Amino acid sequence: MDVLNYLRLIRRHWWIVLIAVMLALGVAALTTVRTPARYQASVTFFVTTPSQGVTDAYQGGLFLQQRVKSYADLLTSDRLAQSVVAESPLGLTADQVRARISTSTDAGTVLLRATFTDTDQTRALKTTETLSAKFVELVQKVETPPDGRSPLIKIEVVSGPRVTASPVSPQPVRNLAVGGLVGLLLGAGLAVLRGMADVRMRDAAGLQRVTGSPLLGEIPFETGAKSAPLIVGEAANSARAEAIRKLRTNLRFVDVHEPARVIAVTSALQGEGKTTIACNTAIALAEAGWRVLLIDADLRRPRAADYLGLDGAVGLTDVLVGDVEVGDVVQRWGEKSLLVLPSGASPPNPSELLGSKAMSDLLVALRESADIVVIDTAPLLAVTDGVVVAVQADGALLVTQQGRTSRSQVAAATRALTSVSVRLLGCVLNMAKIAKVDAYQYEAYKVAVPPAPSVPVDRARAGRQNESIAARVGDRTQELTRLSR
Repeated sequence: MDVLNYLRLIRRHWWIVLIAVMLALGVAALTTVRTPARYQASVTFFVTTPSQGVTDAYQGGLFLQQRVKSYADLLTSDRLAQSVVAESPLGLTADQVRARISTSTDAGTVLLRATFTDTDQTRALKTTETLSAKFVELVQKVETPPDGRSPLIKIEVVSGPRVTASPVSPQPVRNLAVGGLVGLLLGAGLAVLRGMADVRMRDAAGLQRVTGSPLLGEIPFETGAKSAPLIVGEAANSARAEAIRKLRTNLRFVDVHEPARVIAVTSALQGEGKTTIACNTAIALAEAGWRVLLIDADLRRPRAADYLGLDGAVGLTDVLVGDVEVGDVVQRWGEKSLLVLPSGASPPNPSELLGSKAMSDLLVALRESADIVVIDTAPLLAVTDGVVVAVQADGALLVTQQGRTSRSQVAAATRALTSVSVRLLGCVLNMAKIAKVDAYQYEAYKVAVPPAPSVPVDRARAGRQNESIAARVGDRTQELTRLSR
């Protein structure tokens, strides 16, 4: 995975980054508020030794630099801390004094700096004053020879003691900056991990990679689609309707040398919108002037008749068992050249019925009676009905809902089709999140283009045309029945 993919994951899960930054800033602010203010008092010592001549001065300097390191440890010794507490009892123990003393030295010099940190500004200054005096006395005692001669090393206070006017900690700006940076890095890491762990189908490019088929449509999500699933009325001018029309165009030109006339619409799981796509695709094809027949072959959970407002009590199953003729149960929908064959009664053996010779003969008859046959089938991973129907069609259209179906489920559905040599025409990403820029461009273009003048519809002519289609379907089916006998 390259940097660009990481950035996409971070952008997709931006809310994780935002929450992490806000939490980190909150922790940093809370820590800053609850941390007591601390002041620092410092004092600087200069270490020297008597010398004569340049050579003695050079050798003495090297000696003192080594000595200064020992004095740094002496500043935090128990002996010095106990003497400071005994001289100036300010409510601190010897261990507390030792813990609050820090030392530093400048490389190549004989300067030694001691810093005392405390929450009380006055106590910090007084403790440092006592510390500097007691340290000078302690060095003199340690460096004085046993015979009482003058010590070889002399230590003096050259700076301080002085205390800071403002607290050295906490530092709100630094704490908030560090907290924000930590939150940003942590949030970005969590966003990347969330994205890598998310196996759901998130974009059209991923759907194409998994299925190995072209993307024929990307249907945007609309809140009103659940109550009004069909692209008719006011929904005919929506972005969803325009996406269906693009699907219609791509579907007709997916293979101009071998066009698919019988198309099975299926999905991996239930509830991905395959029935809605099948109905709207049939409507869009009929609007373009094609003679379309929509078959509801999802015998276990039929929905097409309900969406289209038709009676689905008698239909495909009754035709397959020989109770009725197909011309008697095919229903005309609207004023377009669209006929619908509902599912009919629910059979006890859907897979066997859909895979029977009667189903095969019916599709042959319907192929000759209509320009395009759209078949709504059952989900591929739930039952075998969808595969049984897709084998008899010219090709299958796989519908996948964005953010719901996993990549493994889409791959399994694809394998279910390709394992039986079903021609996968392409895939459709349903309920896709479209960028606001694209949605704005569509709305702006839709407003800019004046509406086309209405053309009066010859209802009688449309009715005669659909009745002619239904009659041809019935005649062709009766002819096949006689031949099979």
